[in-house]
This record gives sequence, structure tokens and C-alpha cells, in this order.
Amino acid sequence: MSKSTTLHLTPSTLLEILASSLANILPSLNKLHLNNYNYRACYYHIRQLRCIRPYLHSSTVCTIATYIVHSKLDYCNSLYCKLPKSQLARLQQIQNSLARIVVKAPNSCHIIPIIRSHNWLRITERVEYKLLSLQNFHSYPIFILS
Repeated sequence: MSKSTTLHLTPSTLLEILASSLANILPSLNKLHLNNYNYRACYYHIRQLRCIRPYLHSSTVCTIATYIVHSKLDYCNSLYCKLPKSQLARLQQIQNSLARIVVKAPNSCHIIPIIRSHNWLRITERVEYKLLSLQNFHSYPIFILS
């Protein structure tokens, strides 16, 4: 008869194993998520919003923009903390074009006052806010700290 050994894993050990596994695949997941879905989906909704913009009140457009496009930008945005600046800049371009659609601003106008007037945070600020809120309610996951 062979002796069977049992392996007792605590929840913290399981979490460490999961976090180390995620740390290995997150860079490819970030690229996949950003390139294949988020950009095209956001610009699709921005184009659709531009088409119906003349028929809507400005507060309605702002609400639609916040719920549809910002929800896509905010999806898993705590994972964006390790992204290169070039990819964060692409996400910021999405938010900039969304802000211009909401207020009917030309491409040549400065975007920061428009974003601030709607009390929106820039992409890097959104990521930082998300990480700080995670820190306040939970401890940071291991894969974010590494």
C-alpha cells in the first residue's frame, strides 16, 4: 500500500499562486483587451453618438457618453498601471474625442478645460484613483505590486 500525502493550502497561499500565474499572462491580456476590443468599441460608440448628437440635449449626451464609453475605458483599468505611455495615450485620445463630441468642440481647442468642466478624470488619473480605492478597501493584489 502506498501512503497518500495530502497537501494543505491556505487561502493566502492559493491567492499567491493565482497572482503569480496572472502576473505571467497579464501583459498579453492587456494588449489583447486594449487592441482588439476596447479601441474599436469605444470609437464605434463615439461615431454613433456623433450621429445622434444634434437631436439630444447636452446633459443627455454627457450621460450617454459616461455610461457607454467611460464604462469601457474603466473596465479593468487597474490593470493599466503597468501599460506603456503610448497605450495610455491611445486611451486618452478616446476620452479626448468623446469630450469634443459632448461639447461640440473643434479639434483645435484645448481639451483639459473641457474634461475638467464635466468633472471627468484623465486616463492616468482614473487608473491612479482606481488603485487608491483598491488600496483603501482591500490590500493591493500581488501582481500589481510587482
